[in-house]
Amino acid sequence: MEKISKSQVKLVKSLQLKKFRDQLGLFVAEGEKCVGELTKSFEIVHLYREGENASRTEIEQMSGLRTPQGVIGVFKKRPTTNEALTGPTTNDKRLTTNDLTLALDGVQDPGNLGTIIRTCDWFGVHDIVCSLDTADCYNPKVVQATMGALSRVRVHYVDLPAWLQSQITNHQSPIAIYGTLLDGKDMYEVLQSEGRSYSDSGLTGEAGLTAKRSIIVMGNEGNGISPAVRSLVTHPIRIPSYPKNAETSESLNVSIATAIVLAEFRRLEF
Repeated sequence: MEKISKSQVKLVKSLQLKKFRDQLGLFVAEGEKCVGELTKSFEIVHLYREGENASRTEIEQMSGLRTPQGVIGVFKKRPTTNEALTGPTTNDKRLTTNDLTLALDGVQDPGNLGTIIRTCDWFGVHDIVCSLDTADCYNPKVVQATMGALSRVRVHYVDLPAWLQSQITNHQSPIAIYGTLLDGKDMYEVLQSEGRSYSDSGLTGEAGLTAKRSIIVMGNEGNGISPAVRSLVTHPIRIPSYPKNAETSESLNVSIATAIVLAEFRRLEF
């Protein structure tokens, strides 16, 4: 295992900033569990362990955590996929073979994004398509919150309205685009009335077409889904509070809302 140098300490520390992650094509992860999971899908460039090839002081200098875990890995980022995703996608098997895709419109909190990636991993959602103003999935705070799920969930950054329009226009089969909105229809009633089932006959939308793929759009923490994206939503839904019409919080945290929505979508497949 390589002995760390002062220049390497400086490099690892620089990866806390997006501009250096983009320039170098690298990102950093910490902790035995997270680093171990990421090695399954990402090429590891450097590995540092306290007491083996790095001192406690060096680990603390490189770490972005309040309490460093003693293991730091530096990985190569995945190649960007923007071109493939913003153009026609009928031949893009990464997406067309999946029944459910999550889209994030301006989700900016790294902790929320990391939790959403981990939640998608749990519910078998392998692709997240993000607007360009969504938090960077290689932000160390995001990486740590995923607990290694980033190795199994692909995160793409695109012009989201253009990408959604391309899905509507170019896909060979109809697509249902769900958007979580405060003025949407009760999610449970909508999904039940549509008889949603991927394994059976598919989802019948308002146009009477059966959609074999669905996209769920989750919006910004404060402003929700942007007007440009909202105009492309075919199925506006909301998670109802309980009991109905009771005084309650204005909205749910976006990562919690994502978990509730994905759980309901997956539940109806059984």
